[in-house]
Amino acid sequence: MTDPVLSLEDAGLTLMGNAGPVEILRDITLEIARGESVGLVGPSGSGKSSLLMLMGGLESATTGSVRALGHDLTALDEDSLARFRRGNMGVVFQSFHLIPTMTALENVATPLELAGRRDAFERAEEELRGVGLGPRLHHYPAQLSGGEQQRVALARAAAPRPAILLADEPTGNLDAETGKAIMELLFGLRDRHGATLVLVTHAPDLAARCDRVVRLHDGRIIDGAQSAEAAQ
Repeated sequence: MTDPVLSLEDAGLTLMGNAGPVEILRDITLEIARGESVGLVGPSGSGKSSLLMLMGGLESATTGSVRALGHDLTALDEDSLARFRRGNMGVVFQSFHLIPTMTALENVATPLELAGRRDAFERAEEELRGVGLGPRLHHYPAQLSGGEQQRVALARAAAPRPAILLADEPTGNLDAETGKAIMELLFGLRDRHGATLVLVTHAPDLAARCDRVVRLHDGRIIDGAQSAEAAQ
């Protein structure tokens, strides 16, 4: 594989628990190509979300290395990581993390404003209309359904045109029909912006939409570490 967008080599994550250190991830070696979509699957507690957090620099590897777009995330301080994420990554969580005192438009525009974009509100409106929320631009999160709130979160993640989209159980809090609609939107955003997509999911149909499925168990990758491209 040439020029992987994401590259982890012997990465591990150990966190302190009440009874001492807990090894969450171990010996993670994984490369993800530009434009590839990868589903992270496995039983609860297998380390899927933690692996996604390592890829996004939201957790720091305690062993090994994590590189994104050629940058060593383990060498960056918190401020540098925040700037890197702002310019290169979009993150969607199972919990929507919207600011309750801001409208949908303001929730999407604010990160763009912080990044210095002069067209923040125009871009935000474009993305919200792209996920079907044109009539809801000026509604607050409490006035939106769960599916609509997740659409706002998707628009916020996609608005900066990130090279990498990370999604942690994006349909986990939604009913089946709404979850299917969000799934279509997520892959539509990937296709429209050409981003690399990595998502954590328990939904087999969502994982099946991905180019590759990486299975984890007990903090290790047990299948799917090598892409079809690399295997050739």
